[in-house]
Amino acid sequence: MEARMKSPANSDVFTAIKHLNKAIHAGGADPLLLELVHLRASQINGCAPCVFAGIESAKKRGETDQRLHNVVAWRETPFFTEAERAALALTEAATRIQDGAPGVTDEIWAAAAAHFDENQLSAIILEIAMTNFFNRINHTVREQAGKTW
Repeated sequence: MEARMKSPANSDVFTAIKHLNKAIHAGGADPLLLELVHLRASQINGCAPCVFAGIESAKKRGETDQRLHNVVAWRETPFFTEAERAALALTEAATRIQDGAPGVTDEIWAAAAAHFDENQLSAIILEIAMTNFFNRINHTVREQAGKTW
């Protein structure tokens, strides 16, 4: 499979993305948590370039191989805190919005809200949304794994 385009975005889009990233990281959520959120949404969506880039980025921030290898099975492992589990559950519910999916239930929201303040929740939600945005673009243009942005 080959990529369909060199870059689907122009310089104005990249500028907007930089501003959004800056706002997300100013929200007070732990950067490693945001990396886990990005990785889990990308795994769900089968976005190889984002999984690749997410793992590389998380490793640079000091994340362990053990935890990165187990994000896909976070419920069945002892490697994540209750706050991380709440964020990963929120990530899954917000990403899986296909027909008939329950989405973000009150229970999932309450668990996340118990661990994060509104600024942190906003950052997590925006990270989920931006990851899903990139996952969809990458699928459309057949972006290849191995790139980091």
